[in-house]
Amino acid sequence: MATLSNSNLTLLDIAKRMNPDGTAAAIAELLNQDNEILTDMVWEEGNLPTGSRVTVRTGLPTITWRKLNKGVAESKSTTAQIDETCGMMEALGKVDVDLAELNGNTASYRLSEARGFIEGMNQTMASALFYESADTNPERITGLAPRYSAIAGATNGVNVLDAGGTGSTNTSIWLVGWAPHTVTGIYPKGSEAGLKHFDLGEDWAFDSSNNRYRALIDRYQWKCGIALKDWRYVVRIANVDVTGLTKNASSGADLIDLMTNALERIYSLNGVTPVFYVDRTVRSFLRRQTVNKVAAGTLAYDNVGGKPALMFAEVPVRRVDALTNTEARVV
Repeated sequence: MATLSNSNLTLLDIAKRMNPDGTAAAIAELLNQDNEILTDMVWEEGNLPTGSRVTVRTGLPTITWRKLNKGVAESKSTTAQIDETCGMMEALGKVDVDLAELNGNTASYRLSEARGFIEGMNQTMASALFYESADTNPERITGLAPRYSAIAGATNGVNVLDAGGTGSTNTSIWLVGWAPHTVTGIYPKGSEAGLKHFDLGEDWAFDSSNNRYRALIDRYQWKCGIALKDWRYVVRIANVDVTGLTKNASSGADLIDLMTNALERIYSLNGVTPVFYVDRTVRSFLRRQTVNKVAAGTLAYDNVGGKPALMFAEVPVRRVDALTNTEARVV
């Protein structure tokens, strides 16, 4: 007996998405996440078909205190080039034409299904920005965590702060200074930024027995990556044990102290858009520690981009549900 593919919508799926009067139901998106990092990123077109070649300065020229009647030695700066690659996320959705017509509003139904695909790609991208590694999966991108994965022995280890967690129930707090010369999102040369949707219309599809049927097909694609041009503009507060957090910081991580330290570790807040990224557990304890430590001036609400935002000192604190609390200890 043939097994039906779970990638195809069934009559039962359709029935679960209809109101009693036969119209398409408004779906409560219980699986949605809040990943505000996607709205903060600065994007630019890469200079390679596969991403972008980034040139970074690795050394400064020698400066001479010149004496009268004495010359100055020639010198130069040194640079290095790094190729940042993009990945290509894709998804295909299809529904039997006759099945889609059952609810009497095919367009509304397809729009409802599209929202699920868009949310799925957003969540995949948000997670990749932190945790993916092209070394492990060459078709994907390299996020921030593999780049800031060590404290001892790493050049950028000075920008990785240790919050003290020793187990595997850790999360990280990230401070990123977005700007074209520091950290950006990238898309391949000659392509378009952002998630694209292609309505492929009605075409032949195949069932699990390789028999044809007519289906409405949608294609979703997002070519994207991240370019780290200056590592000094990212700070990771690693090893935040979420099980040990307390509302007055009497034990566990002192979030206020750590985030204050992070503000001093980032190279500069000038010329960039700095943002803290935390999960909802850390954000909750941050607010409680602020109240219980009588540091009420540390947190405030401000208007950023037309929306109210929680601020730590002068920096917005964004919630990113893609950040996990199962990170291993960073040493």
